[in-house]
Amino acid sequence: MTALDELVRLLGPSTASREPSADDWTEVEAYVASALPADFKAFLDAYGTGVICDELVVFHPRGAGPLLDRMRRIHETFGASRRRGPDFHPFPFHPEPGGLISWGYDHSGDEHFFWPCDPAPDRWKVVTHSHGTEPEVFEGPFTAFVLDFVERLRDRKPEHGLDPEALEFLEPEDLAELAERGETGPVEPSFSPL
Repeated sequence: MTALDELVRLLGPSTASREPSADDWTEVEAYVASALPADFKAFLDAYGTGVICDELVVFHPRGAGPLLDRMRRIHETFGASRRRGPDFHPFPFHPEPGGLISWGYDHSGDEHFFWPCDPAPDRWKVVTHSHGTEPEVFEGPFTAFVLDFVERLRDRKPEHGLDPEALEFLEPEDLAELAERGETGPVEPSFSPL
């Protein structure tokens, strides 16, 4: 089973009502001067623009907040930031040669990029740029990254995200109630279209 197959199994069937077209990607791929990873396009063609597990936001070229518009804005913003503080940004950003290519963000404030480190887009790595820390490089393709992201959210402990001092005063049933309401603890896999 591929990572894409496993994601579809976890997230459930797509509710996208639009038929994807190869033309959807033409303008984006012209902008980045390369094809994009096939698994990325297959996932976005199936699901469209939306939020994975109420946390990870992804963009389709024809969705709400089109991918190309976001790419241009993020590349300009991060490129300008790199010019002001190159030590904080070890990677260049598109359109610089080998520059990171934006594809989404998460609600924790992290930006996610493709690193075009290989001539074959299906071998590109994913780089997460967290504010205030060194970027993290994920060695696998897009769908493996998303699958790992979803699995980490599913494996959270019930007390995840709570102030350690508050834990002193919570009874086990209080913790269970918070987890039931989705305020803490593990997250069920989901996809919400935007």
